[in-house]
Amino acid sequence: MKDVKYAAAKSFEEAAALLADGKSALLAGGTDLVYGLKGMHTPNLPDTVIDIKRIPNAAYIKEEGGFLKIGALTKLTDIAESDVVKKNYAALAEAAKLVASPELRNMGTIGGNICQKPRCIYYRNEFNHFPCARKVKGGTCYAISGVCRYHSIFGGVGGCMAVCPSDTAPALVALGAKIVTTKKTWEAADFFKVQNKEFGTARGEQINALDLDEVVKEIQVPTPAAGTKSTYKKWAFRKAIDFPQVSAAVVVAGGKAQIALGGVYNEPKFFADVDASDAAKAADTVLAKANPLTSPQKRNNTNKYKVQIAKTMVKRAIEGLK
Repeated sequence: MKDVKYAAAKSFEEAAALLADGKSALLAGGTDLVYGLKGMHTPNLPDTVIDIKRIPNAAYIKEEGGFLKIGALTKLTDIAESDVVKKNYAALAEAAKLVASPELRNMGTIGGNICQKPRCIYYRNEFNHFPCARKVKGGTCYAISGVCRYHSIFGGVGGCMAVCPSDTAPALVALGAKIVTTKKTWEAADFFKVQNKEFGTARGEQINALDLDEVVKEIQVPTPAAGTKSTYKKWAFRKAIDFPQVSAAVVVAGGKAQIALGGVYNEPKFFADVDASDAAKAADTVLAKANPLTSPQKRNNTNKYKVQIAKTMVKRAIEGLK
């Protein structure tokens, strides 16, 4: 494991200031960071770990001013079990409940879940055995000619086929959430945009558009209109402790569906105002431009299965909300 220095921040602003050197990383739940430090899968590992667990009043769930407000250090378990979230923002509660295992949900935070690194098998390979495009300048995406069954079916920014692994990200996008940081308030759909020009650097390894010295403080989800229903569906190779191969967050109101797919693109793939009157047709519409990969590998050489599974997830979600 890489030897790192330790610092503790008393506020999000202090943490942001400490991150300004570009060679530091935040420690909250630690479920992703520690894994990366031990695996040494990138040449861009931090020199300093900044502990933010002790920042006061940073874990909360409350409805205020027309929004559900969730502190960045709120544990995923608390979100999944919140009566308020389950009642009015079901897709988010269901997504939080499906993250990993109970033990990891008890440690992991909502802020960490939307700021984790890609889960690509090449990106995560120990000791940087695969210097891929996300972490090394001039690197290549090995999934294009290698094992691609876990990867994007909608192409990739900068040639990278790694997908957004977060369960909560599609739910936040479909619900029209905002992400409040130390610098600005992001629309969730913009927050998860991959910064192509930063590939080959620590920033390029992120699944979001944050600056290296920018810290998530709060998630805000607008209170849904009366009659709005939402849900989150997930498919993975294992039912527990696995990241989604395909997921679908669906919010239906007034006959229209806001749909965000996870596990199929660099970011949650968002489709606004889809006609929800016919679930099967809606599913076909959403996947109409899918372009699955097929590589020369003799085994596991395609991710075409994701197209049909995504259609099924969308169809089941919409039918279940009627």
